[in-house]
Amino acid sequence: MTVDTLAVEAPSDDVDTPVTSAETAPLADEAPAVEAPEAPAPKKAPAKKAAAKKSKTIELTLTVTGTADGEWTAELKQGSTYLARGVAVAAAAVSRAAKELHEDLSTPLDEVIEEARAQQAAKVAALEAELEAARQALADLS
Repeated sequence: MTVDTLAVEAPSDDVDTPVTSAETAPLADEAPAVEAPEAPAPKKAPAKKAAAKKSKTIELTLTVTGTADGEWTAELKQGSTYLARGVAVAAAAVSRAAKELHEDLSTPLDEVIEEARAQQAAKVAALEAELEAARQALADLS
């Protein structure tokens, strides 16, 4: 036994004829589409303003200490716990870090570093003069 079925065509906008229920009936192999009646969306209660979330604050203390000889050290604390202590750092690294953080930090820090540099240059000049005097004294003894 054979059954002839007609293909269902989609309604066209070109024709003003209404589509009958027989034309839109599902084929034997297809399940009928069930359409739920549209109900108006329920009104939601006005949203309450949520309290602003406070992000957890992490407080770290970085202490950078320099000497007149140009030796710099750093220590890092979280609360009363030292995370790093006595770390040797270069003066140039301290200057770069301060410039990256803020100009208000880098300006006075660079002044301190420049003063230490001037003191070291004076010390080098004094040592060179002393070395030259020692060489002269050695030459006189020969």
